[in-house]
Amino acid sequence: MECILIFGFVIVLSLIINVQGAITIDIKQEANFDENYVVTWGQNHFLKLNRSKEVQLSMDHSSGSGFESKNHYGSGFFQMRIKLPAKDSAGIVTAFYLTSKGNIQDEVDFEFLGNREGKPITIQTNVFTKGQGNREQRFVLWFDPTEDFHAYGILWNPYHIVFYVDNIPIRVKKNNKKGISYPSKPMQVVSSLWNGEAWATDGGKTKINWAYAPFKAHFQGFSESGCHMDGWYDACESSAYWWNTGKYVGVLSVSEQTALKNARAKYMNYDYCSDHTRFSVLPDECQWNQ
Repeated sequence: MECILIFGFVIVLSLIINVQGAITIDIKQEANFDENYVVTWGQNHFLKLNRSKEVQLSMDHSSGSGFESKNHYGSGFFQMRIKLPAKDSAGIVTAFYLTSKGNIQDEVDFEFLGNREGKPITIQTNVFTKGQGNREQRFVLWFDPTEDFHAYGILWNPYHIVFYVDNIPIRVKKNNKKGISYPSKPMQVVSSLWNGEAWATDGGKTKINWAYAPFKAHFQGFSESGCHMDGWYDACESSAYWWNTGKYVGVLSVSEQTALKNARAKYMNYDYCSDHTRFSVLPDECQWNQ
């Protein structure tokens, strides 16, 4: 396994660049869970598998479960391979996101909203800055995320945030630096499985079918590819990190732009920037972001 030392931190290079220009995880070279992550709640609903290269979170009436990274980051590419709960998962939320601490958090979310068996599962993406979210974009998946593992990634650098599904960009939030807030606080990587039946499926009308409990989600991909944040944010903007240079600086490649346009045209079913009922005046950022 090849490593480099930057600003005193070891960055593991167990990543492969594919033809799309995005990044995928080499599972064979992955770190085990305990190297970079810790269970934060629902310890009795957490299970290590495959020599700690994979973990399972489960949820029943009593609890769900969750884990987070040991380190805080100021930029990077964060990706996990996730297999969602099978069969009837209505009301169940599986989450993978970046978040800072406190009530006025910065946050970048993937939330997978379960559904009745045979109905499509929705991905909800969101971005919080200074505790303010309400920037939801939702997509139906073009595959069954319960049958196998799929890769979900977040590129976060000083120029933009890009959400990826299996190396396909589905959303971009630009840092236009024109008075629009942009996530800049130290953030941890968090994953969880929890009860969201109050809102997650059909606006809360469709509830959890507990006959299918325990619900189980599986996660892989525990190596780091991020700048450790110790209070010196400028270090995490450095071009010494590959995610702050070249093709990752501000503009997607031509092939990624095409893939982004296609994914949004075919699979996006809600965009806060198109919700004139919710916003009498659309947020200023909507003119720059996709």
